[in-house]
Amino acid sequence: MKGHELRTAQVIRYVTPLREGGSLPAIVDADDGFPYVLKFRGAGQGKKALIAELIGGELARSLGLKMPELVFLYLDDSFSKTEPDEEIQDLLRFSVGLNLGLHFLSGAMTYDPLVSEINALTASQVVLLDSLITNIDRTPRNPNLLMWNRELWLIDHGASLYFHHAWDRWTAGEHKSFPAIKDHILLQFATCLDDAAGLFQQTITPSLIGQILTQIPDEWLWEETDSLSPEQKRNAYQDFLVSRVLNIQLLTKEADDARQAGL
Repeated sequence: MKGHELRTAQVIRYVTPLREGGSLPAIVDADDGFPYVLKFRGAGQGKKALIAELIGGELARSLGLKMPELVFLYLDDSFSKTEPDEEIQDLLRFSVGLNLGLHFLSGAMTYDPLVSEINALTASQVVLLDSLITNIDRTPRNPNLLMWNRELWLIDHGASLYFHHAWDRWTAGEHKSFPAIKDHILLQFATCLDDAAGLFQQTITPSLIGQILTQIPDEWLWEETDSLSPEQKRNAYQDFLVSRVLNIQLLTKEADDARQAGL
């Protein structure tokens, strides 16, 4: 399967901040006529969160899971000059350049397992994807799942791939298990994990991973404090993800053991 190619648009209006968590994403309008939830490069974990969002979101899309369109959003320096809130002003100033936007799903509701039904294969795919990319942020406390048009949509993968916060020892996580999967909000419904694993092995090929990684802007991969070049980091993400897919059966067993332990 071929990776989805991200478009680029220009932010033309800052609408309102979404005061959730510490990253202060915002709803913005772009010059393509659509509203987006803008994730800022100058917030929280910065560009690494945008990279994790891009990789996690595009892997989800490739697997056929519902994921709002991701778009590169260019933010110029005019917005910080007219923003009265000092915190947001700083965020805008530090985020000039390429950021990442998710298509805004107007009217979407936060997923509630007591209200919305979900099929077992979809639940299994989401659980296994989050194990693969080490996403610690899909719990009952913070589902990062939306119901829109009666379908389940995935959002916010910025807390994934946390190995990239320590490039000096990143290889240590390649073959690790993911014990945090026991807290996954969809785990109890994930009764088709073996089927999901088969789909992952067919779909998430080294070629697909490479296509997704090629889209990461070099400027997001460059940090003064890092010893690795952007290309070396792409190779690291590639090696990490390929290794995780090769070990998908171990991740599958871990998730199923955690599910059965919680019954």
